[in-house]
Amino acid sequence: MSVGEDLAVARHRAGLTVTQVSQQTRIRETIIRAIEHDDYCACGGDFYARGHIRAIAHVVGADPAPLIAGYDGAHPAPRSATAADLLGPAIPVRIRERHRLNWTAVLGVALLAVAGLAAYHLIAGARHEPAAPAAASTGLHQATHHHGRRAAPAPAPNTPAPAPYAHRVAIHLTAAEDCWVEFTTPGGSYLSQVIVPGGTSRRWVFRNAVDMRLGNPGGITLTVDGKNPLPPGTAQPVTLRLRPGGKITS
Repeated sequence: MSVGEDLAVARHRAGLTVTQVSQQTRIRETIIRAIEHDDYCACGGDFYARGHIRAIAHVVGADPAPLIAGYDGAHPAPRSATAADLLGPAIPVRIRERHRLNWTAVLGVALLAVAGLAAYHLIAGARHEPAAPAAASTGLHQATHHHGRRAAPAPAPNTPAPAPYAHRVAIHLTAAEDCWVEFTTPGGSYLSQVIVPGGTSRRWVFRNAVDMRLGNPGGITLTVDGKNPLPPGTAQPVTLRLRPGGKITS
């Protein structure tokens, strides 16, 4: 049997409906039905297809390892491009002959530049007039007068810094094992779903209240606003209701 047929048989043996499997895995029913018919187009790629197969297998009581091996056998990775594929036919490069520098022209330009600079200094020196001592004295007196009346800088307002995480929900997840995560609004509207592979980390920041569904809480380390919201020993899928200001309920 194919991977999809094995999952369908295991689901019937466990006495579960597609709706019940969807509620426990947070995978849409249309995707589950398609996988049972070996249609993985809606999964979004091999990585997500393997994650869906693993999550469904855990719920229906099947071993995910041979199922994923069967999926990999039916969907081999594309062949990597070789150097011969990437390199085209050799094209001869035409080397242009270097032209000899005309030193006579360079010397002429340098002489013109020196003559122009000398003329500029002569004209500027003839037009320069020294400043009157009285004007300099007056300017010094005014500068001293204004310096004496300079007002002291106004002190910076003593505004208390806002408390961290007061208006947002900051989430940091480090996965030791594969884990899927889904976010919905408090009203149940779907926001996003992602699989976090083991050995990686993800971070999310929300400006409003959000519900977070975890598929493998026993294989992750989670902090929300700097705190661990998971009760000790949590291993089954759990939903956390996260609110700005550090309010967390499950």
